Amino acid sequence: MLEEHIKKAYNESAKGKRKGDKHIEVEKIREYILSAENIIIPNWDEKKLKSINKILKEFGLPKAKGLKIHTNAADLTRMPTITKALMAVDTTDADLIIARGRLGAPGSGSMLIIMDHKGRILSAAISSPHIIHGKSLEKAVEEELKTALQRLGL
Repeated sequence: MLEEHIKKAYNESAKGKRKGDKHIEVEKIREYILSAENIIIPNWDEKKLKSINKILKEFGLPKAKGLKIHTNAADLTRMPTITKALMAVDTTDADLIIARGRLGAPGSGSMLIIMDHKGRILSAAISSPHIIHGKSLEKAVEEELKTALQRLGL
């Protein structure tokens, strides 16, 4: 179970004995993601939802639902994407949240994060600013989600 491995890692860190990620920890994150039944995307953008669902299907994951929540206030924070994801954690019973938005300061690019039901980041991917990469929103979102999933060996 993922919870047990997180607790063990925390205890190792507290004792100064943590030596990096373990294979079993990555495996447990993969298992958690693959077992998710209720995936939520906090945004109003149907293009993002469609792109995310396209990639989820390619990886054999269930279709995500969009959460029509006003996330504009998240752009006023230092970490907009994380704030968006936490808004979904606080307002839904999702197993998994996939949020995508600005990385940090305006002009910093974008980030897509995969977060569990407790607000812990399981994986993420970043993109350079749109004016640099020039990709469509759909293409950028698809590449970010693929990267976030592949980082875990999926």
